[in-house]
Amino acid sequence: MASHARRAHGIRSVRSPARTHARVRSSVLAALSLGAALLAVSLPTTTAHAEPTVAEIEAQIDELWAELEPMIEEHNATRIELAEKEEAADRLAEKIAPLQLKVDRAMADITELAVYTYKGGHASAFNALLSTGSPAAFADQLMLLDEFSRSQQEQLESVIALKEEYEAQKAPLDEAIEELTELEAALDKRAKEIDEEVDRLQELRKQAYGEGGQQTNLRPAPCPETYLGGDLGKVLKFACDQIGKPYQWGAAGPDAYDCSGLTMMAWRQAGVNLPHNAAAQRNVIRYVQRSELQPGDLVFYNGLSHVGIYVGGGWIVHAPQAGQPVQMRSIDVGTIHSYGRPG
Repeated sequence: MASHARRAHGIRSVRSPARTHARVRSSVLAALSLGAALLAVSLPTTTAHAEPTVAEIEAQIDELWAELEPMIEEHNATRIELAEKEEAADRLAEKIAPLQLKVDRAMADITELAVYTYKGGHASAFNALLSTGSPAAFADQLMLLDEFSRSQQEQLESVIALKEEYEAQKAPLDEAIEELTELEAALDKRAKEIDEEVDRLQELRKQAYGEGGQQTNLRPAPCPETYLGGDLGKVLKFACDQIGKPYQWGAAGPDAYDCSGLTMMAWRQAGVNLPHNAAAQRNVIRYVQRSELQPGDLVFYNGLSHVGIYVGGGWIVHAPQAGQPVQMRSIDVGTIHSYGRPG
């Protein structure tokens, strides 16, 4: 994705594998080290003497999910950051496009002059000189071309300065995009492993509940508790209408959701734009106390790795985890971190 954005705007990526590897953030290491944590979560095994109970299977699923959900939300945050960097790259490409055009035109003029001046085999060498990716090397070698007049050399030096300015402006951005791309690639690799673990646990869920899956009442109370008009009514109606749709990590509808994707899309019905990440949502809305809770407020759980939307009467609507659809549950379904109010 980032490489496509760079190609579309003519931005050349700066490749420095050793430096990039050293700069990849600790979140990558955390993501890559999750495998050890996953392996540490031992699943119940069947023996000739005892089958795992439903309670044991659910306990194992909950234990694994406590490891997976923070990483899913980190993945969502990384996608947001990557998109912001790509937008910055687009803005930079637009900003320096006139400069790039000026450099290109100057290079074309210089090449024509070189062909005229260096007949007899020198033109190809000069063209190779112009195509160098190093402004410093370009400058050093140009000084050897004493056939050019002083004014022509000054013109070339001006072009060199423009090239150096261009490279200096985009080099840090290229490096940042490359770093984020590597991070996303690492998270995508881990995502496949997450899916494999979830699939394995879903097989255990089938073992416990049969092919029909866990039978549960997804709407144990009126949703919302009281129907409201206006934008808030739209938010609550949307959230309640998603009950029964499947959980899919990284999804924001219309057919499936993860926790922050559901709350993001619910509040979008009222024109409020929230990020697709629980911790980021917590950071952009104002705190409220439990005694102040109103329908539409967000409830954050488990160290800001999960979020649901309060619909009144002590109930939330949330997208809980893989294998469990969007549903209503008690507000005390997990360890509450805090409460917040968008809008």
